[in-house]
Amino acid sequence: MKFVDRIEESGRLTKALAADNTSFVVVYGRRRLGKSTLIKRVLTSKDVYYLADQTEAIHQREVLAKMIASVIPGFDKVIYPDWDSLLDTLNDRLDKRFTLCIDEFPYLVSACPEFPSILQKKLDSKALKYNLIVCGSSQQLMYGLVLDSTSPLYGRADVILKIAPIKLPYIQQALKLSDVEAVEEYAVWGGVPRYWELREGDKNLLDSIKHNMLSVNGTLYEEPMKLFKDDMNDIVKTATIMSYVGLGANKLSEIAGRCGEVSTNLSRPLSKLMSLGYLEKELPYGEDEKNSKKSLYKISDPFMNFYFRFIVPYRSFIELGRITPILSAYENQFSAFVAQYWEKLCRESVSGNDIDGVTYGIARRWWGNVSRTEKIEIDVVAESLDKKYLFVGECKWTAGENTDRLMSELKKKAEKLPFAKNHIIVAKLFLKNHPSGESKDVLSPADVIRLMRQ
Repeated sequence: MKFVDRIEESGRLTKALAADNTSFVVVYGRRRLGKSTLIKRVLTSKDVYYLADQTEAIHQREVLAKMIASVIPGFDKVIYPDWDSLLDTLNDRLDKRFTLCIDEFPYLVSACPEFPSILQKKLDSKALKYNLIVCGSSQQLMYGLVLDSTSPLYGRADVILKIAPIKLPYIQQALKLSDVEAVEEYAVWGGVPRYWELREGDKNLLDSIKHNMLSVNGTLYEEPMKLFKDDMNDIVKTATIMSYVGLGANKLSEIAGRCGEVSTNLSRPLSKLMSLGYLEKELPYGEDEKNSKKSLYKISDPFMNFYFRFIVPYRSFIELGRITPILSAYENQFSAFVAQYWEKLCRESVSGNDIDGVTYGIARRWWGNVSRTEKIEIDVVAESLDKKYLFVGECKWTAGENTDRLMSELKKKAEKLPFAKNHIIVAKLFLKNHPSGESKDVLSPADVIRLMRQ
């Protein structure tokens, strides 16, 4: 698959490694996001890339010495009794600066807990002749090892890159998809390059889902559990929470009730899942996060959402090799499932963007009572930065919508919003299929993708 995006990250890495002084770079983020691929694209044949593992420290030093021997002949002919001697010898034998990358850094630290303190001394001495990159997939461990204020390496990094999922427009570029297909595929795979690579090997979306998820031998059949092992102590509780949220338990009281827990017992795992990017807390537009009682928990990662909606409830069928019930659920529910992410993508395309010459702030959904008997919901709400305009949007992922009726209903709802006074209302429809003719009030998948490229 063609390498896409990561323009900013590549630029920051390249700049750091070419700086006048040697650099200490930290790269971290969840698995499958292409951290190692990104680093390898920046390294040259004169640099050393070392993938740490879970073996003893003495073995890891031997392997690293062999890797270094590819650029410093004979470096592996010596037995290094400790890390100090290896790093000092490396420094002494260098006549030209190069870059050493230690990938899966937490594995090395697990075998040698004192390694961060050893590195601290080397970095503080300002005598290193080589750039150093440390990379890891366990976000919790990488934070604790490098970014926590109690860590020996805290404050030493010259560049810190937290690798995030790639945005929607790039899946279209990578897999050569139509605009509609890009939205549908992104709703399943999210912005994870490794999943895109797996998808690329199959004829279509459904075939790829069958091959990778609807089989006990599928590459992604146990994927969430593998990811949770990196960062969560209680995998069972984590999977339980994600399962209930995926099936529609969005309020804290509902999640706690289904888990058989007191609500306060879930605050820590929920916060952790949000910090890792697996869950998000949704608030109505204009609500204060600290004081609002209307917050809803949603699975923020598209792949996780798909997995806990379509795979987890049917695992027994998959174990039996019977996927017909899952395919039936997929056929009946997939359009509604994509519609959730279509709404989210529409809000993201508006947030901070210029639309018809007006720049808007962060867009959110709004729901609530406008009278004792009437409750309304608007999919996209955002205020312009100059406070003059209020953007409201309705999102549909179905065909043949009556645009006149939808627009009329949207404007009527917008007029009832408690915060709409003194604003000029800008109403837009976000539709799967653009109606015939030209309309500035209708945005299609092509328009959303274009806005997300800005």
